[in-house]
Amino acid sequence: MADVRASLEGLLGQIPGSAFVLASVIVVLLSVLVVVSLATKRNGKAPPTLSTIPIIGGVLKFMDGPLKLIKEGYEKHGDVFTVNVFHKRITFLIGPEVSNHFFKAAEAELSQQEVYQYSVPTFGKGVVFDVDYSVRQEQFRMFAESLRSSRLRDYVKMMVMEAETFFGKWGDEGEVDLKEELSKLIIMTASRTLLGREVREQMFEQVSDLFHVLDLGMLPISVIMPRLPIPAHLRRDQARKQLRDVFRSIINNRRATGVRENDALQAFIDARYKNPDRPTTDDEITGLLIAALFAGQHTSSITSTWTGFYLHAGEKKFLPNVVREQQRVLAKHGEKLDYDILQEMDYLHRAIKEVLRLQPPLIMLLRYVHKDFSVTNRKGESHVVPKGHIVATSPSFAHRLPHVYKRVDEFDPDRFGPGREEDKAYGAFSYIGFGGGRHGCMGETFAYMQIKTIWSILLRNFELENVSPFPEPDLESMVVGPKGECRVRYKRRKLTPA
Repeated sequence: MADVRASLEGLLGQIPGSAFVLASVIVVLLSVLVVVSLATKRNGKAPPTLSTIPIIGGVLKFMDGPLKLIKEGYEKHGDVFTVNVFHKRITFLIGPEVSNHFFKAAEAELSQQEVYQYSVPTFGKGVVFDVDYSVRQEQFRMFAESLRSSRLRDYVKMMVMEAETFFGKWGDEGEVDLKEELSKLIIMTASRTLLGREVREQMFEQVSDLFHVLDLGMLPISVIMPRLPIPAHLRRDQARKQLRDVFRSIINNRRATGVRENDALQAFIDARYKNPDRPTTDDEITGLLIAALFAGQHTSSITSTWTGFYLHAGEKKFLPNVVREQQRVLAKHGEKLDYDILQEMDYLHRAIKEVLRLQPPLIMLLRYVHKDFSVTNRKGESHVVPKGHIVATSPSFAHRLPHVYKRVDEFDPDRFGPGREEDKAYGAFSYIGFGGGRHGCMGETFAYMQIKTIWSILLRNFELENVSPFPEPDLESMVVGPKGECRVRYKRRKLTPA
C-alpha cells in the first residue's frame, strides 16, 4: 500500500499549478479503492466488477435505465457482479440459484433499514425503517394483525361495495383511461379498508389529495438526498403534517366515543407493543397507515391495469378462460362475491401472477451487507460479497431468465398451472413478484383479493377492448407502471352462468 501511494505521489510532483488539488483528490480516492480491493482479496475472490467510468462509477448507466445496466452486467459477468456508484458498491444477485442468502439471511447479516432511509420523511419518524429491528418486527406484527383472514373477509365486502358503486356510474358504453379509473377505485377501496370509514365518507378528497402530494415527493433524487429542500420535498413535509392532524382527530374521536370499526386503522389503535408494554402513539398510527397505503395502492392499481391490457391484447387468447371461470362461479354461487368465492378463481389468480412476472412494480430489491458472505454462481465459481456492499436483485430481470421460464416475453398464465409450474422448477426464488423469505410481502393476499374483486365485477358486467397501443413500462418512476394513456372501450353486458 505504501509503495502504491508513493508512486502516485511521485506523479503529483510532475503536475503543475491548479491541477494539483484535483490530482490530490484523485490520489485519495484511488487509495481508498486500493484499500477496499486489498481487503476484499484477503477475504476471498470478489465478484467481477462491471467496467464503468472511474469515480462516478455506474451512476450514468443507472440514470439511463437500471435494467440496461443489469443486462450488461449479466451478459458480461453472469449472475453475480458488482457495479460501482460513487462511493457505494452494489452487488447484483440475479436468479434463483444465487438468491437464497438475499431472501433468507438474518437481519444481522443483510438488512433493509440502511437502503430504505429515503422513506422516513414520508412514513414519518418512529416507524418502519426509522426504528431498530426489534421495534420494526413488532410493527410488522401489527401489519399482519390488520391483514388476518377475519379482517380480509370484511375487507372484501367493502371492496365489492366500492367497485360495484364505481362501475355502476359508467354508462352503457364509452371510452375511459383504464389506468386513471383503476387508480381512483383503488384509492377508494384502500381508504375504506385501511384508512377508515371516516376518511372514505367525510374527507376522502382532502386525504387523497394529501397522499398524492406525498407520492409526488418521493423522487429518484429522494433516494440519495431525502431531505434536500426542493419544492417537492417541502410540499411532502407539509402534507405529512396535515395528515398527522387528520388522523389524530379521527383517533381521538374513536377513543372518546368508543366507536370501533373492522379496519386497519382500528387494528393499529388497538395494537400494543410487548416490550415494553405500551399502546401505539397517534404519530405511529399515522405512519403505519401511510406505509400500508404506499405499500399497496400503487402496486395494486398498476397490476390491475396491466391485467386488463394483457387479457385484452392481440388475439385475446387467454380472455375466454377467465370469462368461463366467472361463468362457472356464477352458476355455482349466483352473483354473490366474497372472500371464499374469490379463492376459487384459480385462472384469474394465475393471470394476475403472470402479469406480476412480466411487469413487477419494483425493479430492484435492496439489502445492506453487515457481514461478508459467500455465493456460488451458476458456473460453480465462488465469490465473497464484502461487508459494506449493497446487494440487489431484480424481479424484472430475474422473471425473464430463459433457463427458468419458457418464451419469457409471452403472456401465458398456463405456465403456473398443473403439470408446468415453471416458477417452482429452479427453486423457491424463481418467482419474486412479492419478494420472498424473511421479507416477503404481507399484503400479498390483500392485493390478490382486491385485484380479483375488481376484475370479477368488470368481466361480469362489461366487454372491453384496448384502444391505446400496448403501453411500455415507465422506467423513470419509483414504482413502475404502464407509461402514458391506457384507454379502453367498454360496452355494458350481463354475463350469463355457464
